[in-house]
Amino acid sequence: MSTKNDKMEKVDKGTTMTIKKDGQDENGNEKKLLDDMHRRITEMANQMERVQIADYVQLLNSPRKIIFTNIVAGISRGVGIAIGFTFFASTILYILQALGALNLPIVGDYIAEVVKYVKAQLEGRAY
Repeated sequence: MSTKNDKMEKVDKGTTMTIKKDGQDENGNEKKLLDDMHRRITEMANQMERVQIADYVQLLNSPRKIIFTNIVAGISRGVGIAIGFTFFASTILYILQALGALNLPIVGDYIAEVVKYVKAQLEGRAY
């Protein structure tokens, strides 16, 4: 008598086959199961490789698509860098203003001078 832990069910095209943990089905056809599994894995590997190679060849045969893809990627990177730098710079300025407001003896004067210079540059005035 087999328990649920000793068996595993395989559903294949509407039919159910019970496979024991030792790799044999009810009739003991271990070789048939291994051959079937090998065939299916080989088919899947071949299909995956064909798809990737086909996409690469298609991309190489279309210079316009390569150019368009690279332009979109470049614009995306540029926008991302601009947004990231703006966030980073505004955070640094906020921290510098907070430190300048503390009126620290030496550091406070230096930070206040830097903040004044940056604000002047942002407003378009000469420093």
